[in-house]
Amino acid sequence: MNHSNGPSLSEVHGSVDTTHPKLKGFRRFFAFLGPAYLVSVGYMDPGNWATDIAGGSRYGYTLIWVLLMSNLMAVLLQSLSARLGIVSGNDLAQASRQTYSRPVNLFLYVLAEIAIAATDLAEVLGMAIGLQLLFDLPLLWGVCITVLDTFLLLFLINFGMRKIEAFIICLISIIGVAFLIEMFIAQPAVGEMVKGFVPSLPDETALYIAIGIIGATVMPHNLYLHSSLVQTRKIERTPKSIRRALKFNLIDSTIALNLAFFVNAAILVLAASTFFKNGMFEVAEIQDAHQFLAPLLGNELAPTLFAIALIAAGQSSTITGTLAGQIVMEGYLNLRIAPWMRRLLTRVIAIVPAWLSIHYFGDTATGKLLVFSQVILSLQLGFAVIPLIHFVSDRDRMGEFTIPAWVKILAWTCSIIIVGLNARLVVDHLIGWMSAGAHPYIIYGLVLPLAMAVGVLLLYITFKPFLGNTKRPQAQVAHPTALPLEVSTHAAYRKIAVALDFSAKDQKTLSAALTQGGKEAEYLLIHVLESAGAMMMSSEISDLELRMDQERLELHCKQLTDLGYKAICKVGFGRPSKAIPELVIEHGSDLLVMGAHGHRGYKDFVFGSAVNVVRHRIHVPVLIVR
Repeated sequence: MNHSNGPSLSEVHGSVDTTHPKLKGFRRFFAFLGPAYLVSVGYMDPGNWATDIAGGSRYGYTLIWVLLMSNLMAVLLQSLSARLGIVSGNDLAQASRQTYSRPVNLFLYVLAEIAIAATDLAEVLGMAIGLQLLFDLPLLWGVCITVLDTFLLLFLINFGMRKIEAFIICLISIIGVAFLIEMFIAQPAVGEMVKGFVPSLPDETALYIAIGIIGATVMPHNLYLHSSLVQTRKIERTPKSIRRALKFNLIDSTIALNLAFFVNAAILVLAASTFFKNGMFEVAEIQDAHQFLAPLLGNELAPTLFAIALIAAGQSSTITGTLAGQIVMEGYLNLRIAPWMRRLLTRVIAIVPAWLSIHYFGDTATGKLLVFSQVILSLQLGFAVIPLIHFVSDRDRMGEFTIPAWVKILAWTCSIIIVGLNARLVVDHLIGWMSAGAHPYIIYGLVLPLAMAVGVLLLYITFKPFLGNTKRPQAQVAHPTALPLEVSTHAAYRKIAVALDFSAKDQKTLSAALTQGGKEAEYLLIHVLESAGAMMMSSEISDLELRMDQERLELHCKQLTDLGYKAICKVGFGRPSKAIPELVIEHGSDLLVMGAHGHRGYKDFVFGSAVNVVRHRIHVPVLIVR
């Protein structure tokens, strides 16, 4: 287990250099393009398809205005998220951890994880449905197969951020081209489409679908994701460079999210011009939509394109959901687990409800489950949007880049619309359940208290900044502040290697090493950089985490030198079980001192253990300090 207080997504942080002198004009602009496209895939995932199909088939073009409003909200909120990451150097989860108390952060973390699980649920169902439509694969089998794509991101991230972005853009292009062709085949009524931009809600069901559309479009995990992805761009920390980064990222967001709006509008228009037009008002299942396209449009190509686009949407969203999960866990809990375990955990949480629903209620349950997942996302939005607005409005945090008053008004208007619609939905459902009188113990003993607790938390994070001072942002460092060294010694060895992991155990580890060698020995201080980039590029990597780790290691060397000891330091790259023995042998050490990792059994499997492997790869004593 690693406890990280360092940069967000450290494996790719600052990995795209925008400061090179040769980058001028459009070349510099293109260097900034990319993060918003990864964010935009969340706005066209299978969950969007379900809400768009349900809205288009039941109400025709009437709810297009909801898509437009959601897209405008998305552009504004994503630009604020990018601003937070660029200016403060923190993602949204890190900023929350610095601002709120630990109990509040734990609640916010749980809510963020629920949102990510709901997102992943939509991706699981979308991928399974796509496989069923193309290959006639049973839905339950498709759900199980989706476990296999859990390692796609782990494979892609080894090739760098630009390769991931290129892959995502290819998938987005597949979706866009597929629906462009679909639109030509469907030939929608342009006049009716224009009328759909006039706001209206025909009935209560339209409100439920509208909230689902908002939840599917403005997604909470995307706000965490965007605030981190913009930090993959290395920029100069000057006002001019920051302004340029903000401008280019706003353009990036506008282009990418308008592409997402086109895809969503195309799905809704396709449903309206086929199903609604032909009196098929209850088409809410993606499978039904696929089945009816060919006979209604008289073209066999339409359903095939539909299925291909659906698989592309599911795969692209899977990658961004994985990144968002890592950001949320590291940001709120200051905890980093093995990436494959993080991915597998998220996918299993999504697969279980999908498998149970299909098993007990059949394939027809998928449409309702998809819409329900998007309503859950909408209910989580306030807990991401409101802190974000507070953070970018905080002059102590943002300095001269604090958002102006007119942007604050627009942002708070968005949050009021989102929270207001959600509150109405929750109250209507609670009143309906209480009036029905069914399961009173569950309603009054669990649902009602839980709804009240969530409401109190939302009020707290809304008004806390107005009622008192919040914690100020802390300086970003790769690891906790170095501890002063207080040691006692006697001589025993002449060349001693000491493996440090920059945790609280380091002081005991160093004290034990100095006790063995005294001031006559030479000490090699070792720290291993374990990021994905370090494993791929080894010593050729040059990122923020490496520079900060080197500075930390050199600080320890200087402390020892000032105390009269002989010390040198080296950074290893990749797996500690391999890098530490190599450095020990190279140095000719006659003793290795390591700190115990403090876990065993299944935790070794989850977090890894280097001690047992290292001691078998070297032929000198190994001192394990607990």
